[in-house]
Amino acid sequence: MDGKTLARIGGIAFVALAIVTTAIETTRRDDPVDEAAPIARPVVERDPLAAELARCGEMGEASGRDPSCLRAWAENRRRFLGEPASTASAAPSALAAPTTLFPGAANAADPATSVPPSAASEGR
Repeated sequence: MDGKTLARIGGIAFVALAIVTTAIETTRRDDPVDEAAPIARPVVERDPLAAELARCGEMGEASGRDPSCLRAWAENRRRFLGEPASTASAAPSALAAPTTLFPGAANAADPATSVPPSAASEGR
């Protein structure tokens, strides 16, 4: 037998095998899937602090100026550090200070925070 005839027989055998495999796969029935019984999970109430922290996280940069977010973060720190609840009353004192976009910038309207031009040039 020459190589040409052997190649043809091999090709025909390959095509026949592919046709038989395809026919078997298309007629094969799928195995029944064992559907798992739904597991009843107890409904756990969401921690209101976690809900507030999630809301503050969605606010982005504006949350740094929101008093309720500042209180929620203070409470979260208190819980994380394991401090007693009596020190939580000290956290609102941070809310008394005004928050500005540029805390280092002098405010011309407030003479207590403004720096006179002569003092600013002496510091150089």
